[in-house]
Amino acid sequence: MVGNSHSRGETSPKGVLMFVNEVVIERAICGESEAQREIYEAFYPRVYRLVRRIVGETDADDVSQDAFMQVLSKLDSYGGNAAFATWVHRVAVNQALQHVRSRNRHPTEPFYEDSMTGKDTRRQAGLSELLDAALRRIDVELRIIFQLKEIDGLAYAEIAQTVGIPEGTVGSRLNRARRELQVQLIDLGWEP
Repeated sequence: MVGNSHSRGETSPKGVLMFVNEVVIERAICGESEAQREIYEAFYPRVYRLVRRIVGETDADDVSQDAFMQVLSKLDSYGGNAAFATWVHRVAVNQALQHVRSRNRHPTEPFYEDSMTGKDTRRQAGLSELLDAALRRIDVELRIIFQLKEIDGLAYAEIAQTVGIPEGTVGSRLNRARRELQVQLIDLGWEP
């Protein structure tokens, strides 16, 4: 049996509570396609957004699919020591980083997907483009930590488990990402 026997309630980036209980995980480990589909549907949007930020729009679908192939093939290695969502994130990040390293390139896609409306649309679009450009200039490892904290809202402990670094390192890299982002924003003409 995987971990303890209670449901693993996970909060999505949009604040929607998702339940992937251990029964579903066990059924998926046994190869039950319906259980695998439940896991896929619960986590694909979040994985896709994360992977897209790392590899770019062009390769996001393929790398996300590869990440889910890894998740589903390695379900039996999930021991329940971390939240299931954290484990899925880690598999996705590893797959995306492997792709980036193999292609030796950085993502070039916009960082924010939010649609803008109202009279501030042009100003917000300009700021969003500026932020996207600045983010493309910082190291991909720092960009991942920034996204996991600032966009996905993960706690330091979850980020540490996801990217495989000590929790204290998460804080120092997040601070470094923020500093580098500020430098890049100013370099691109932003005035604080």
